[in-house]
Amino acid sequence: MTSPANAAPQPAPLWQPSPERIAGARITAFQTWAAERYGAPAEGGYEALHRWSVTELDTFWKAVADWFDVRFSTPYETVLADRSMPGAQWFPGATLNYAEHALRTAEDPARADDAALLHVDETHEPVATSWAELRRQVGSLAAELRALGVRPGDRVSGYLPNVPQAVTALLATAAVGAVWTSCAPDFGARSVLDRFQQVEPVVLFAVDGYRYGGKEHDRTDVVSELRRELPTLRAVVHIPLLGTPAPQGTLAWPSLTESDNEPVFEQVPFDHPLWVLYSSGTTGLPKAIVQSQGGILLEHFKQLGLHCDLGPEDRFFWYTSTGWMMWNFLVSGLLTGTTVVLYDGSPGYPETGAQWGVAERTGATLFGTSAAYVMACRKAGVHPSRDHDLSRVKCVATTGSPLPPDGFRWLHDEVREDLWIASVSGGTDVCSCFAGAVPTLPVHIGELQAACLGTDLQSWDPQGKPVVGEVGELVVVNPMPSMPIRFWNDPDGSRYRDSYFEMFPGVWRHGDWITITDHGSVVIHGRSDSTLNRQGVRMGSADIYEVVERLPEIRESLVIGIEEPDGGYWMPLFVHLAEGAVLDDALRTKVKQAIREQLSPRHVPDEIIEVPGVPHTLTGKRIEVPVKRLLQGTPLEKAVNPGSVDNLDLLRFYEAAGRKHG
Repeated sequence: MTSPANAAPQPAPLWQPSPERIAGARITAFQTWAAERYGAPAEGGYEALHRWSVTELDTFWKAVADWFDVRFSTPYETVLADRSMPGAQWFPGATLNYAEHALRTAEDPARADDAALLHVDETHEPVATSWAELRRQVGSLAAELRALGVRPGDRVSGYLPNVPQAVTALLATAAVGAVWTSCAPDFGARSVLDRFQQVEPVVLFAVDGYRYGGKEHDRTDVVSELRRELPTLRAVVHIPLLGTPAPQGTLAWPSLTESDNEPVFEQVPFDHPLWVLYSSGTTGLPKAIVQSQGGILLEHFKQLGLHCDLGPEDRFFWYTSTGWMMWNFLVSGLLTGTTVVLYDGSPGYPETGAQWGVAERTGATLFGTSAAYVMACRKAGVHPSRDHDLSRVKCVATTGSPLPPDGFRWLHDEVREDLWIASVSGGTDVCSCFAGAVPTLPVHIGELQAACLGTDLQSWDPQGKPVVGEVGELVVVNPMPSMPIRFWNDPDGSRYRDSYFEMFPGVWRHGDWITITDHGSVVIHGRSDSTLNRQGVRMGSADIYEVVERLPEIRESLVIGIEEPDGGYWMPLFVHLAEGAVLDDALRTKVKQAIREQLSPRHVPDEIIEVPGVPHTLTGKRIEVPVKRLLQGTPLEKAVNPGSVDNLDLLRFYEAAGRKHG
């Protein structure tokens, strides 16, 4: 695979921040301040600052805590007592509270009546919740949780869409020192129980249903099943999104949020659990990933306040659901005094370009979405800036999968030429980004701008040697504060170690193929555990998708590489066709020609097979490894966890394809 670093010479950037924009960026102010106080390099721009942030890890994170005025109610003894991975010990001795920082803006009389949250549903009419009102509701709900006997360390769960009540419930949970966990209401009962049964919640916040794509979806039966199957529940709180009365034995949301209690923020140790997130769980029970109050607080201050350049004048909109880590990341926008935009509904309702309308109506300054949504808009002929006033949008950020070069060009052409495009990549595992947005650096097509501050990101070959300009494993060689403190129900830590530290002991291996270019940018090639390795040439599946899905006839595709017992290699390409398209010899030739000419003659598929659809995880990522297992003859019930996929019936098609090939 060739990377931009191997090609000559480096093309001009798609976008370059103006000198005024660089001077006005918060990361620039931070660097100047950290140079005066902490010995950070005053010259050399972002590259020098990043090098300092990973070589002087302790000093950097101390500087972040000071810059953002983190309130330690008891002081820390040292920044990093133990830097081994897993098991790094951050800020021992310190106590603090995440929710206290998220609601700090409400203490400023000049801002108390400003919008903390803007909630938008499919009517696209924004409804504001002020800082003062959000703080009051959190105070009321936290007092009620304590009255129910909820104590620090207890788990509180939410079966909720992206609505203000979910934010209030998360913050009230954190305020009492309990541990938050959530699933979106489009998850079925089995998917939710696979997650919540692991952590044994004592309280469940649940809606009666949700609205999506112009329809109402009743979830009362699912909630009844959750109540039956979660024996540790002491209370269920009913949130009547569809207007139904509270079922017998449940508490009504309004009665828990009506009082004027001043919030009491439990001061907890830095490494006290804040929330549990879940891996997709496609091949077994989802991993229950535990992250700490202090680790998330520092990581999100750094990521949102410096990398995303967010502050009190901003409006932060990211299309997400409560079942994806980006929702937790979005809520942390409150830390920077930013107004957070919560959109609850279909991304493409009433038409494909609907999210651009939400960005316009809410005055979003940072609009985050998925790479898949950008490509869907491009394919559908959406014209965002022609049809909407997007003058306030400074940055469009994408994640979920690598943004193809055509996506960069489309955003540049159809939104604005002076647009900061931030393709970012990280993981649920750290609830943050390893690489992505830097407001002071240029944007090159198909590349993430740089590794993030405090993230010692490298690309390693199989021998554990760092490489530049060629493909390697994404590794992080020093700890980050938001790395999991543990997995739930993993008493000896073996599952945690096996997940990230098996290949390179003591070094985090994430499972992505990346190239770090000679100018410090990062190219993501897809998951390394589903790499295509043909005649010794490795190729990321994302590179194939980018080429194939440019063709108007292809809606979506899935490529799998199978090592065969006789030493052969079978590489089928599954295609979900656009409406009206036919998979005939002409289209097959067109697909093969595109891959041969734009990518590699070695990675032309052996077969092109039409499929009724491409299976995804519940958070919308293509499922490759379980499909590979099915094609290798593994029975469906052993190849995939049924509660982790969006359409189990689709997988039966691939199971049959495996039998046919076998």
